This record gives sequence, C-alpha cells and structure tokens, in this order.
Amino acid sequence: MVRVRSAKRRTPSSTEWLKRQLNDPYVAAARHHGYRSRAAFKLIELDDRFSLLRRGAKVVDLGCAPGGWTQVAVERVGPRGRVVGVDLVETAPIAGAVLLRADLTDPTTHAAVKQALGSDADVVLSDMAPATTGHARTDHLRIVALAEAAFAIGEEILTPRGIFVAKVFQGGAEGELLARLKRAFAELRHAKPPASRAQSAETYVVAKGFRRADN
Repeated sequence: MVRVRSAKRRTPSSTEWLKRQLNDPYVAAARHHGYRSRAAFKLIELDDRFSLLRRGAKVVDLGCAPGGWTQVAVERVGPRGRVVGVDLVETAPIAGAVLLRADLTDPTTHAAVKQALGSDADVVLSDMAPATTGHARTDHLRIVALAEAAFAIGEEILTPRGIFVAKVFQGGAEGELLARLKRAFAELRHAKPPASRAQSAETYVVAKGFRRADN
C-alpha cells in the first residue's frame, strides 16, 4: 500500500483522494491498457455480464469525456461498428470514434447525434454524473435528471430491441424514470460492477429490448 504524506497546500480530502488513486488497482490497470479513466472497466464488466456491445453495433456514449467508455466501445464493436461520443466539454480525439461537443438538453443535439451515427443506435450509454454537492438528496435528483436527459435521446434514436445503460445513485427518486424504462424495454436490471467503488452510491440501470412507440 502506498502511503501519502500530508502537505501544507493539500487539503485532507485531496490527500485522501490521492491515496485512493495511488492504491487503486483499476487506476493502474487503466494506465497499463491505455484507457483514459478507470471507468473503462465499469463498461467492460457490464458488457461481460450483459452482452451489450456486439460486433458491428452502432453506439452512442453520452457524457463521454475523458473517453474511457468510448475507447471500450470502439474496441468491442470493431471496425464495422460506429461509435459517437457526446459531451459538453472538448474530448481529445479517439481513433474509430466521432466526438461531438454538444449540450444534451438542446433539442438540436438529438438530430446531430443521429446524423453522426448515420442511422438509429443499437446502444445508448450514459456514465454522466453531476458535480456532487455533498447533499445526498440534491445529488440524487441531479443524476436522475441526467439519466432522464439521456433516455430522452434514447427514445428518439434507439433501434427496436436496442439497449440503454445509465448511471444513477441508489435511492428512491428514480421511481418515475424506472417506470418509464419498464414500459419502454422488455428487460430492466440494476447492476453495480466491481470497478465501481464500494463507498460510491452509484449503480447502473441496464435496459434491453427497446419497444419503439411507433412500432
């Protein structure tokens, strides 16, 4: 275990974060495999469990920066697939992916994503999370709002039998979202991949078998 000494210019919370990073095997593994974040392994584990990313699939990664999930998606769908990443902030280029800097709440973004993809999406992913406030109720409401924004795009661009994956926080405020997902998909599961830190309240909804309203 790497020990981290306190420093005059470093807050206790910063020291704790640094210690966690230095002793996190997923951080080391991300560096070794060239992934931009440890979060890449969350998608790897979700895909291994639920078979989300088939070869040749068309995938949209919402809130993609810094790009770990996009990298995994590109690897797993292969050269015949297509991956579009979207984020409010600039994301450094990723070979094999189209990256858009756009606001998910802007209605024009939906059309831009579909145009970049070239057709409907087989999979819509969202690992988006808000900047936390430390107030559990507020943070929960914010992340559910992001998941709802992601699903709003999914409703428009998912192909029949498509897949939707989004991060939420454990709690009760996502009840309305879950009800909508249950109506829209044949299968709905919750999962907390091993790469998700034990102390984190995050979990993921995995919805498969999209039923388009126009079908």
